[in-house]
Amino acid sequence: MDFMFDRSDRFAKSFPMKFPYFLVLLSAFIMAISAAQADDHEESMFRHAVFFKFKESATDNDIQQIIDEFMALKSKIDGIKSIEWGFSESVEGLNDDFTHCFLLTFTDKAALEAYVPHHDHKAFVEILKPHLGKVFVFDYTPRS
Repeated sequence: MDFMFDRSDRFAKSFPMKFPYFLVLLSAFIMAISAAQADDHEESMFRHAVFFKFKESATDNDIQQIIDEFMALKSKIDGIKSIEWGFSESVEGLNDDFTHCFLLTFTDKAALEAYVPHHDHKAFVEILKPHLGKVFVFDYTPRS
């Protein structure tokens, strides 16, 4: 404990040499804590993958309206962290006629459970139904 109050020249001369090492150790500690928190946060996420095959009667405008309505759900329903979508570009041809995929990331599984009966989700389903030929849904917790 004496070293904390040591006013001798020995301490004053050695402190500037020790300070950079202290900063490096402190930075490493902060990065380790941040990484641990990020890992914990990712584990609490929940994913909802939805695959659509549209009816032959669905027009490009119908499909675009469905895409727009689906993407708008993020701003209407709490717990949705992100929504992304894309067309099937299957190199292997194993997409089983599904043409569109939507990947939703939720804050956790409870958020998905609240999303399914939500009135805005149900309204979207009513827009989708007349044009939907087939749907496949896959829910999961992401793992590394």
